[in-house]
Amino acid sequence: MSEAENAIPERESMEFDVVIVGGGPAGLAAAIRLKQLAEENGADLSVVVLEKGSEIGAHILSGAVIDPVGLDTLIPDWREKDAPVKTEVTSDHFLYLTEKKAVRLPNFLMPPLMNNHGNYVTSLGNLCRWLAEQAEALGVEVYPGFAASEVLYDDNGAVRGVATGDMGVARDGGHKDTYMRGMELVGKYVLFGEGARGSLSKQLIARFALDEESDPQKYGIGLKELWEVAPDKHKPGLVQHTMGWPLDDETGGGSFLYHFDDNLVAVGFVVHLNYTNPYLGPFEEFQRFKTHPSIRTTFEGGKRVAYGARALTEGGFQSVPKLAFPGGALMGCGAGFMNVPRIKGSHNAMLTGILAAEAAFAAIREGRSADTLTAYEDAYQSSAVAQDLKRVRNVKPVWSRLGTRLGVMLGGIDMWLNTLMPFLSHTMSHGKPDHATLKPAAECNPIEYPKPDGVLTFDKLSSVFLSATNHEEDQPVHLHVADMHLQKARELEVFDGPSNRYCPAGVYEWLDDDAGGKRLQINAQNCVHCKTCDIKDPEMNITWVTPEGGGGPNYPNM
Repeated sequence: MSEAENAIPERESMEFDVVIVGGGPAGLAAAIRLKQLAEENGADLSVVVLEKGSEIGAHILSGAVIDPVGLDTLIPDWREKDAPVKTEVTSDHFLYLTEKKAVRLPNFLMPPLMNNHGNYVTSLGNLCRWLAEQAEALGVEVYPGFAASEVLYDDNGAVRGVATGDMGVARDGGHKDTYMRGMELVGKYVLFGEGARGSLSKQLIARFALDEESDPQKYGIGLKELWEVAPDKHKPGLVQHTMGWPLDDETGGGSFLYHFDDNLVAVGFVVHLNYTNPYLGPFEEFQRFKTHPSIRTTFEGGKRVAYGARALTEGGFQSVPKLAFPGGALMGCGAGFMNVPRIKGSHNAMLTGILAAEAAFAAIREGRSADTLTAYEDAYQSSAVAQDLKRVRNVKPVWSRLGTRLGVMLGGIDMWLNTLMPFLSHTMSHGKPDHATLKPAAECNPIEYPKPDGVLTFDKLSSVFLSATNHEEDQPVHLHVADMHLQKARELEVFDGPSNRYCPAGVYEWLDDDAGGKRLQINAQNCVHCKTCDIKDPEMNITWVTPEGGGGPNYPNM
């Protein structure tokens, strides 16, 4: 075969005014706002949204109790447009759990910002599907199943676009009969709304040193199940949060139960990824939580219908990096706008998408392109998003330092002080990044978790099945271990293989090899794209990259 026949074909290129990476609340809000502005100003503006999931919403996972401020700002008449946001919060419970008992915390002790009345319980995935319909009606081109795998730069180092991954590449790197070269999508500006620990956002933060003046980003892992419960157990609009058991006092996290729609209950569990014991399993802690006497009764006679997991950004105010760089900007949870004590980020994702869109539109109207959208950065600094995060900025670090009981109490006091005296400026630092917090296994006690019963508690593989996760098996592994010798010497020999426990999908296994030692097996087809391995690996030796477009979970209504 000749060299010409062996040559990789050039990528085709498509040009737009604005390219948006990520079909979540930030990306879709940005797309809608851009088209609204174009319509208001009689301008012709081309906008495209790329989504790596097989459809919009396929990779979206959130609690979700929605603060409607983002929707109200973007589409003020959303209630008249049959948005899938129907169940208003009617009851708000906060519980502290011991192994056998639950103590309800009085609502009057909670800072006003913790009040969920006026918010809505819904599926964020279904809301994003609806937002995509609104975007397409305005003329936005929405391309699901196209994973942006590479950032493209111009001769001056500014971002000029992204490239989607090649399709039909075999595990060994060869080309299958279905091989198809990826596309280049270039624009005057590229807006990134990839969600927590976005693979391209991570590269951009490093390349442009966007986090040089901020704290390390902090993360949690959120695990969620959707249950159809018995009608007599269903309480539409009930929102319940817990902290405490089964986690020990030194390990941050908590749970949520949200009742909504027709006999549906979303139950979830969050573990802060700065935990220290390498034997801790977030998935197993979640299953154990459901056995608590005050929790299990909700699910008796019910049926689990969906499962998923996703990393959450928890650094807040002091961990937000610079948002704008030559040619583009970060929006949503990729930049870290989640309000940790409220467990809410979708409203801030939408608001930052709106701000980024307004800055990009103004720049294009002025004939600019590929420069730094400083107007977006400035708008964020004086925005409701920054105010929302600033009021709770010390909750996470005080919790991490003092443990759950004392930390939550002092964090509550700090929120009250910042509500009553918003001029307070003291900001605590987060300290270590999450990958640096594990203690060696020799310093920790193994945790014995009960076997799942298949009725209330489950194993990982049956859970992954419910996520409808699918990857083409004959493709390159999208979880890159840079140095396998280092992985064995550190992750296995020092920390006793925590990847097998922190992964909520059974991707990583340390198996016996033929030489009497251990080898790491990566079951990449199980990956639910939570990104925990990219965050928690103690040597930062694992990198998550996008698999072939359309791969991963296919959440129906998470």
